[in-house]
Amino acid sequence: MADYKDPENTILMELKDGTVVIELLPDVAPEHSARMKELARSGQYDNVAFHRVIDGFMAQTGDVANGNMEKDFNLRMAGTGGSDLPNLPAEFSKLPHDRGTLGAARSQNPNSANSQFFINFKDNHFLNGQYTVYGRVVSGMEHVDAITRGEPPASPDRMISVKVAADV
Repeated sequence: MADYKDPENTILMELKDGTVVIELLPDVAPEHSARMKELARSGQYDNVAFHRVIDGFMAQTGDVANGNMEKDFNLRMAGTGGSDLPNLPAEFSKLPHDRGTLGAARSQNPNSANSQFFINFKDNHFLNGQYTVYGRVVSGMEHVDAITRGEPPASPDRMISVKVAADV
């Protein structure tokens, strides 16, 4: 097993090209970090599609209601759902939306984040203060860069598995 600084707050996301290691930021966004670990531990992120991937912007995934290819995958509806858990309050911070950061996807309501998130392909500072930053890619960003583009992609990539490093 690799040596992670904080295995309890490290996410291992398996993509088609390899593993993406994500450091969660529970000191900045405790509720969002806890939600990602809860959904990862329950297997709800496994096989979920990247349903909105915009070149030069970000890759969005995490629609556990509509994006699971093993269940009732519905590409048309992907991006409209969340988990059965309650929505999360915004946990905005001074952390910028830099390349490789995780942001909580939400509707117009700032307190509507649930299970969906995006990974920034580049610095997207126009999002600062509007979306919760709760993690950052610490290795494997080249695998994120290789995710198939589209809104939605014709053949979307998916998170093969998502685990908490402490559990591996």
